[in-house]
Amino acid sequence: MIDAQTPFNVVFVLFDNVTQLDFTGPAQFLCRMPGAKVHVAAASLDPVMTDVGFGIMPTVTFANCPQADLLCVPGGLGVAHALSDSRLIDFVARQASGAQWITSVCTGAFILGRAGLLQGKSATTHWGYASLLPMVGALHENARTVFDGNVVTAGGVTSGIDFALTIIAHLHGEDVARSLQLNFEYDPAPPFAGGTPATSPEHIVQAMQSRFYDARAAEMEAALNATA
Repeated sequence: MIDAQTPFNVVFVLFDNVTQLDFTGPAQFLCRMPGAKVHVAAASLDPVMTDVGFGIMPTVTFANCPQADLLCVPGGLGVAHALSDSRLIDFVARQASGAQWITSVCTGAFILGRAGLLQGKSATTHWGYASLLPMVGALHENARTVFDGNVVTAGGVTSGIDFALTIIAHLHGEDVARSLQLNFEYDPAPPFAGGTPATSPEHIVQAMQSRFYDARAAEMEAALNATA
C-alpha cells in the first residue's frame, strides 16, 4: 500500500489515432485512487485525435511532464505510425526508467516493446496482434492482465478497466478497488456471449480477422520490422 498523502503521478501517453477507451477506461478508475494525480502527456498541448474522431486535450507535454509513478501507454489504430515517432519512444523509455509501474493497454504494448521494456517479459495485448509480441521480445500470456515484475500489460480495450482495478487493489487493497468498482457500477453483463476468440462463434472470429485484423496485424508487423 502506498501513502495516500504522497502524490502518485499517473501519466498516460497519447498519440494520434489512439483508442480513447484504452485511455479513458483506466483513467476514470485510476484518477479516484487515493493520492493519484493524472497527467495526459503528448508531444504538444494541441488536441490529440482519437480513432473515433474527437480530440483529447493533453495536460502536459513530453518536455514538461513530471516523473510518472505509474506510466500507461494505451493502444489504437495509431500505434503502427507511433512506433516510428522517436520523441514518443524516447519519452516512454525515459519515463519508464524512473517509474514504479510500467503499463500498457491493448496495442500500447508494442510501444513499450519498441522502447525496450518488454524484453524477456510475459505480456498480453489485443488478440488480433498477440502473435506479434515476440517481435518485441515478449512472451504472450493469454490473460486480461499480466504482471511481470513492475511491467503490467492489459489485453484489448475494455481490459484496461480490469487492469486499473487490479493495480488499485495491489496498491491500496481489495476494499478500495471494490469500492471504486461499486462507485462506477462496473458489473459487466454483455448482451452476447463472446468477446474473445475462444468464446465467440468461429464464423465471427474469421470474419473479424479477414475484414480487419489480418490487414491491421500485417501493418503492425511491417511497422515493427521498419523500426527494429
